[in-house]
Amino acid sequence: MIEITIYGRGGQGGVTLAKVIATCWFARGKHVQAFGVYAAERSGAPIQAYVRIDDAEITNHNQIRQPDHVIVLDPTLIGGGILAGVKPTGAIILNAPEPPAAFANGFPGRFVATIDATSIAIEHGLGTRAVPIVNTTMMGAVAQIFGLTFDEVSATMIDLGFGGANVEAARKAYDRVEHEKLPGVTAHLAVAKVETEPVGLLDENAGGPPKIRTGSWATRRPERQTLTPPCNHSCPAGNNVQKFVQATARAAYTEALEVLLETSPLPGICGRVCPAPCMAACNRNEFDEGVNVRELERFVADHGEWPAPVTRVWRERVAIIGSGPAGLSAGYQLARLGYQVSLFEASDQLGGVLRNGIPEYRLPREVLDRELGFILMHGINAYTDARIDRAALRDLTRHYAAVFVATGLQESRALELGDSSGTVRQGIEFLEGVHRGVEDVRGERVIVVGGGNTAIDAARSARRLGAASVRILYRRSHAEMPAIPEEVAAAIDEGVELDELVLPVSVKRDGDVAALTCVRMKLGEPDASGRRRPVRDDAPGAEFVIECDKVILALGQSADLSILPEGNEIHGDGEVIGITAAPVFIGGDFGKSEGTVAAAIGSGRRAAMNLHRVLTEEDFLMPEEPRVATFDALNMRTVAHAQRHRGATIPRELREQTFAEVH
Repeated sequence: MIEITIYGRGGQGGVTLAKVIATCWFARGKHVQAFGVYAAERSGAPIQAYVRIDDAEITNHNQIRQPDHVIVLDPTLIGGGILAGVKPTGAIILNAPEPPAAFANGFPGRFVATIDATSIAIEHGLGTRAVPIVNTTMMGAVAQIFGLTFDEVSATMIDLGFGGANVEAARKAYDRVEHEKLPGVTAHLAVAKVETEPVGLLDENAGGPPKIRTGSWATRRPERQTLTPPCNHSCPAGNNVQKFVQATARAAYTEALEVLLETSPLPGICGRVCPAPCMAACNRNEFDEGVNVRELERFVADHGEWPAPVTRVWRERVAIIGSGPAGLSAGYQLARLGYQVSLFEASDQLGGVLRNGIPEYRLPREVLDRELGFILMHGINAYTDARIDRAALRDLTRHYAAVFVATGLQESRALELGDSSGTVRQGIEFLEGVHRGVEDVRGERVIVVGGGNTAIDAARSARRLGAASVRILYRRSHAEMPAIPEEVAAAIDEGVELDELVLPVSVKRDGDVAALTCVRMKLGEPDASGRRRPVRDDAPGAEFVIECDKVILALGQSADLSILPEGNEIHGDGEVIGITAAPVFIGGDFGKSEGTVAAAIGSGRRAAMNLHRVLTEEDFLMPEEPRVATFDALNMRTVAHAQRHRGATIPRELREQTFAEVH
């Protein structure tokens, strides 16, 4: 075993020098160890660093007491004390402008090498004149004395991130170092004799992986691994969140937009309406606050330069039914792959739930139209007022190479309240009426039943339309509402009342006034969703009546499966196995109701790639099991605490009177 002690001061890079030396020998196939001992954690304080090199696994974890060789980084530390325990045959490498002979009195009989590392470091701008960083310069001298080639040294330094001036300074020291055996003892440089044996062509290990040497001590140079950021992993759309945020930080907004457009054609929309699971998963939440990814995505979409679409034409034609986020995403990806896409929409306007189900104060129409226009520019043919039923679907499979069904959730869940007067409305119908400007609830007392985003959107829209009061009834607790928490908080801030653990059971109208009978609920055992099941509270007074003018039900929706062929079977990738002339795929909320725009975008993209795979056998969706970087994998010691940046919000008194965008 060869043992080396390095003497220096804080800020000169002694510990790093130890690591560079060790890494050079590790590259030669040796077991190595490098570590430092600090006298104080401040610049200028004395430090010692140690290096061990051996052919066998190193199990000694102690400081080095009898080094084979000594390296001194600071001239003020040169003295007889550095010889304590040093073997007589060891080399002494000094950062000093004098030649080795100048130290004959201090180190008689020793092998001494000197290099003016301070001057070289200053010349190459390494550190400052007050605290020059001499570690890489000294590495050049060490390599020359210990028999390493400069190619080995430069490759190691560059691999460790020390390029440019560091390599140039090391080269100068490699060429200029002076060494001399002072009279008295013959030096024996054991390190210089550590060589690697060549592997013969017939050696059984030739071309094989290196042997993994493990132990209770870090004797191997660690390998760099790329972990998946939790924001990337949690994004339902599949966006490379880390990459686009990094580009945004450099003010490269067009580059950031291009990153987003690889996976999603609707960044301005997602940047406004997404519940942002990426922000909830952000490791920074355990440090201060998660990065405001949603508003960064919105900003990039609004300020980046949108690229001109590049299209190719293949012979295959693909039909898409539904122009919601899943259909738009699938059509966009297929058009980019060169397919001729036809988009069929039952309504008289494109956009699906994006247009009819999300109020303008959250999603301005000009943003939706901008991103719809970008998608259509890829050569997609769109047909409105084109409702497709089962017979029409079969006909499409005779004229297209494949069909993707993304009709969303068409059937609203009912709650039988015994109403025959028209007091009760469905939430999605109410929001569509708001979009078309035909709803009038001025001066009315409005009750909204439900706890999802549709319920919150309906309640906040009713406030903006001049309702005298708006009250949300939810059968579970506030904490279990599936709506975006920020939207719930905004609704309450705008004057919407929230009654938890309440279930309507009937409604009767007497003249101009409707009486809604409700019962109090309590939480029981968890149900299939993992939330505690609401059960009726039988306590006295649990039933009560609320006077109102309109009741809006927002209890969720389900898919209308009547469009699919009879006797169909749906595979895990969304392919429908049935009697059709061409493959049929389903996706978005129609296939699996996840309830978010981002999830629908991701579903549409995967459907496009699965459809492409079936038609061409070319697979762009390689299965992978990513390793996600958790907070304990990060070193936050050099990161400053900071508050999350937030966008501006218009005042509450203005929000209650207009559908202008809130954020």
